[in-house]
Amino acid sequence: MKTPALWTVREVLSWTRDRFAREGLESARLDAEVLLAYALEMQRVGLYIDLDRPLDEVERGRYRALVSRRLKREPVAYLVGEREFWSRPFAVDARVLVPRPDTETLVEHALIFLRERTAPRVLDVGTGSGAIAVTLAAERPDARVVATDISIEALEVAAVNSARHQVEVELHAGDLLAALPAAEPPFDLIAANLPYVAFADRESLAPELLREPEAALFAKDGGLALLKRLILEAPDHLIRPGGGLMLEVGLGQARAVSQLLQHAGISDQITVIRDLAGIERVVMGRLPGG
Repeated sequence: MKTPALWTVREVLSWTRDRFAREGLESARLDAEVLLAYALEMQRVGLYIDLDRPLDEVERGRYRALVSRRLKREPVAYLVGEREFWSRPFAVDARVLVPRPDTETLVEHALIFLRERTAPRVLDVGTGSGAIAVTLAAERPDARVVATDISIEALEVAAVNSARHQVEVELHAGDLLAALPAAEPPFDLIAANLPYVAFADRESLAPELLREPEAALFAKDGGLALLKRLILEAPDHLIRPGGGLMLEVGLGQARAVSQLLQHAGISDQITVIRDLAGIERVVMGRLPGG
């Protein structure tokens, strides 16, 4: 970026938006605004209040560095250190997946499921940034929320978000349900957004997605390996009757996951829920009798 004597907010936004668009970034305008607001330490709305404000040399340098990293397809959330989820800011970095609006579908229906429960026990498996666990704990202060992840680094981020939103989430490190203490009582609901992308689909993914942790994205067996394991293990950790398992799934996986729930005995009220884009995004079922 050539730097004239003065670059105003208006000029910088226009230049960056056009450059991002030429590079094929889908949200060119939004990315430019988010990064400039971060560089100037202000809210996005502040940019439009002061469009003719010139940037000083330090601000231009800070912004150029962000633009350069974005052009290398580094996710915006990593550049600014957070992402909004369920109207709350969550700290994120390269240790965790970036929370996505698709996963709000799971949270929405988890909260609907929990309406019929008093002081429910909830488990979030593969919590990552803690977006699901922290949101459920914030929305249901009476719940006891437990979260697990195989990544110690991810749990460090989840702990930051739990503290940031002043909720209590009990964190355990380990592989799926093996992370739980031996005497852990059963749960009303187990929710999970596990890795479900098939390794064969790697080449079709956006470059930004490939900057996120591979272990949090990909699974063997066409993306179903971890989902299969959790479904088989879940009945021993759910309240009987009526304990629920709720899973985020990838495109085209809902039917297979529904069949796995049926075979595992989580066979009551099996439901497939579509996200805002109309994609079958969440599959849930309950242990019979409740």
